[in-house]
Amino acid sequence: MPRTTRKLKLFTGRDHSWMQFNRRVLEEAEDPANPLLERVKFLAITGSNLDEYVEIRQAGLLQRIEDGYREPGYDGLRPEESLAQLTADIHEFVAAQYRCWNEQLLPELRRQGIRLLEWKRLSEEAREYAQSYFQREVDPLLTPISIDPAHPFPRVINKALCLALLLRAKRRSSGPHVLGVVTVPRALPRFVRLPAAEGMFDYLLLQDLIAQNLTGMYRGYEVLAHGSFRVTRNSNLYFEEEEARSLLETIRVELHNRRKGDAVRLEIETGAAAEIVERLRVNFELDESQVIRCEGPVNLSRVMFFYEDVARLDLKFQPFTPKPFVLSRKSTGIFDELRRRDILLHHPYDSYDPVVEFIQQGARDPSVVTMKQTLYRTSHDSPVFQALTEAGGNKEATLVVELMARFDEASNIRWARSMEDAGVQVFHGVVGLKTHCKLAMLVRRDEDGVTRRYCHLGTGNYNPVTARFYTDLSLLTCDPQLTERVHMVFNYLTAHAELDDYSPLLVAPLTMAENFLRLIRRETEHAQAGRPAHIVAKMNSLLEPSVIEALYQASQAGVEIDLIVRGVCILRPGVKGLSERIRVRSVVGRFLEHSRIFHFANGGKDEIYLGSADWMPRNLFERCEVIFPVRDPAALARIHDEILPAYLADTVKARLQQPDGTYLRASKVFRDVPLFSSQDFLIRLAEGKTDLDAIPAPSNLHPPAKATKRAAAD
Repeated sequence: MPRTTRKLKLFTGRDHSWMQFNRRVLEEAEDPANPLLERVKFLAITGSNLDEYVEIRQAGLLQRIEDGYREPGYDGLRPEESLAQLTADIHEFVAAQYRCWNEQLLPELRRQGIRLLEWKRLSEEAREYAQSYFQREVDPLLTPISIDPAHPFPRVINKALCLALLLRAKRRSSGPHVLGVVTVPRALPRFVRLPAAEGMFDYLLLQDLIAQNLTGMYRGYEVLAHGSFRVTRNSNLYFEEEEARSLLETIRVELHNRRKGDAVRLEIETGAAAEIVERLRVNFELDESQVIRCEGPVNLSRVMFFYEDVARLDLKFQPFTPKPFVLSRKSTGIFDELRRRDILLHHPYDSYDPVVEFIQQGARDPSVVTMKQTLYRTSHDSPVFQALTEAGGNKEATLVVELMARFDEASNIRWARSMEDAGVQVFHGVVGLKTHCKLAMLVRRDEDGVTRRYCHLGTGNYNPVTARFYTDLSLLTCDPQLTERVHMVFNYLTAHAELDDYSPLLVAPLTMAENFLRLIRRETEHAQAGRPAHIVAKMNSLLEPSVIEALYQASQAGVEIDLIVRGVCILRPGVKGLSERIRVRSVVGRFLEHSRIFHFANGGKDEIYLGSADWMPRNLFERCEVIFPVRDPAALARIHDEILPAYLADTVKARLQQPDGTYLRASKVFRDVPLFSSQDFLIRLAEGKTDLDAIPAPSNLHPPAKATKRAAAD
């Protein structure tokens, strides 16, 4: 069978799958069952998602085409074919975004007393306030530019909102039109809050306010037309393999060069004059297909402002307080507790405080002699950062920091410098590999005279802020075998000291891929022998062909396979003779599903693994990742009986992937089962308002084709 035909049969397209994911997020913005300001937030997320996708993925496709790549992708399409399909999908998606904004969200915001007003509809009081704000806050930050032989087109910053003007010199009324550009200050909110009656929230777009003052900025010209626009540039970073200590400087140079990337997209409001659009398109050397016309505010990610600025708790999800961790009665502290049992935390339902306190106690406890930790990204005022800085002054403290965490490089460089100044040994991991594993290790001389290792292993970043709305799992343990292997992983990260076997840990890029394939093959053997065989895997993305092919073989051997994949998934589920026993669902809701869980029935002797890695080539072969087993009986039972069943039973926020890569809402497919939201259930469970009996039987079988067609028609 030709390779392209084989790929087309086995896999869907990566870009198609990603667009399907962002459509699922957009569905949440369109869903009237969600609180209004939460819907606005979901719309903003689709905008920021699309921004990152364009400047990374679409830009990468353009680069491949320019470099002459012709190799087909997973779906059998060559780069130029993928780009054409992706571009069409983006135009269609942007149109759907603005329909949601103009036809659903804006009218509902108005009904709630939240108004985005045009200048002509402002009262005299509002206009006076806006003009005063302009003179005081805006005008000092503006630099109007006119394009002529003495003033070439300015270097427009990536994703900066600008106003383009069509000008005509007053002294030469018959001369050619001149183009002007004004960059909208990034330091100011995109929406200006205006005086309004009590309980009302009135706003004006900042670019509209600037537009009302253009004449004063271009006194020698007549302003014929204007329009807001934004340019997205290629933000791919390329690194040569250099020694680790020079990597920091390499990143600094690349951060500077990022502003010099080629333009890949021009967004411009639909009302902009055709001459403005064409002159911008030519200047940025873009095809017409790369011009996106916006039926509303350019850059919808900025509507997140409303969520943050409007004080209406009734228009948001009901506040939720994570469940606090309580020590056992006989325990005198966290270390005493860990000598008795492992601690499993499910964030954000369980408080993230124990993780922070574990690191803080490590820094302050004189019995802790050594601290080691990885850091991928964290918050600017993170208590984790502060604790590590404190530790650097009184004990051996080692930090492995990932400089190449996408879009966080600058802050990570600052942290690395500060840590070194505080006495922390800072390493940048293995050259050429991102350090993505989530590990913290304390070495402590305990009260009984024994020196023990205590570890935190997690699925998410050491970021207390995102821990409030990312679902992740944390394991705190002093299991001698696990902690000894974590120590070996740190040796690999700091000294490149490799082991042939890190079991029971799975470590990428050394042993993880082959071990995942071994575990899948083991389920296949169990199924063939008539023993219990079931795989449940939860992750962000599924892209690795070797893993997918192993899953196909397992399905054909009789293994039941349930995949919970939030984002991209190129596997084709439910294909007769190929993947009939594979089901794929995506849960998109209030919290960002970020945890990675891998369950193998193992002939009746269940094994569960957690970790930082998805089943993607970059996680398995291009990053330092760690997957770890859950051994504590109570922790195993919680995942097996509570967490995974809740996701598999979800009929409210789950969507089921079809063989062609599209998704259908589970509530429309399974109409004869009760509505059940996994995230809502887990909140109620953490609050003590429900129990495990509330989980319905999982809807884990594909419905008959008739039901699927009916749901698709709806």
